[in-house]
Amino acid sequence: MSVEAPAASAGLPESTSAPEPAATPGLPAAAAVNARCDNCGASVPGRYCGSCGQRLEPPVHSLGHFARVATEDLTHADSRLWRTLLALLVKPGLLTREFLAGRRASYLPPVRLYLVVSVVFFLWAAVHSANDRSSIIMVKPDNPPPAAAAGPAHQAPPTSGKLTVKAGANPDDCAEVTYDGPWARQLQPFIRNTCAKMVKDNGRSVSEGLMHNLPRAMFVFLPLLAAVMMLFYWSPRRYYVEHLLFLVHNHAFVFVFLMLTWALALPFPPAAALIWTASSLYMFWYVYRAMRTVYGQGRGLTIAKLLAMSFVYLIFGALMLSITAVYSVLTA
Repeated sequence: MSVEAPAASAGLPESTSAPEPAATPGLPAAAAVNARCDNCGASVPGRYCGSCGQRLEPPVHSLGHFARVATEDLTHADSRLWRTLLALLVKPGLLTREFLAGRRASYLPPVRLYLVVSVVFFLWAAVHSANDRSSIIMVKPDNPPPAAAAGPAHQAPPTSGKLTVKAGANPDDCAEVTYDGPWARQLQPFIRNTCAKMVKDNGRSVSEGLMHNLPRAMFVFLPLLAAVMMLFYWSPRRYYVEHLLFLVHNHAFVFVFLMLTWALALPFPPAAALIWTASSLYMFWYVYRAMRTVYGQGRGLTIAKLLAMSFVYLIFGALMLSITAVYSVLTA
């Protein structure tokens, strides 16, 4: 009776079939065999596609599945959204420093972060400006100076009208608004027409135009400030983009923090003034700390540059706001 020798003793391989690929965690074994990315079609050996980065998962077939996926994206411990917002609010300058150091995968890209935050902020501001909008009316002097009886040469000069915010306006009142400044002849009709339009629609068109144009103006405002910051940090030399990223992150912080402060002060009207004061102090300290984190200079020099930049910011901001307001009125 002969005994068959094992395959290994004869020098033959134990199996000639190819090893089965390991199943992807969280997916059926059949889905892991020859899995293809639905986005780019590349082979996906793991949980994420190595070509485009899309996660490998079954298609969404039900509302419950979609809700689970959305909840996981928002609440997962590794979600970049919450990590970015936490660093943005309580770690001044960290996002800018990490981005410049090349450690970018853990946080939202700065431009995307700014765009999302600015859209939410200006929508929020537009809603509240619509709630607080009032009519505009011309107020005439209560006691106009009497005209002299001697003749036209001795009559008192005409009194210019004055615009103020008050309810119950009449568009016909705008016909008596006068302007005595430069280019009065050219601007007078435009001023009256604008006044009548603002009274007629309760200031809605101008207010909406301003809220619509401010985000666009910020795209011009931030690059100009970044150019000014290059003058403050000329030694050691830094790239222009470094200053622009610093301003993008800090403005995103201001937008988020203003909305949070409003939400905190709204339920406590008696403490609203104190809350807004504390918020202003924290924002000033935040920018100071961010400058030290990103640029690494001493306290005295950083404070001096912060005060100088604050002055420049106020001047440029007032100019930007004035130009945007005039443009909004012209295009209303």
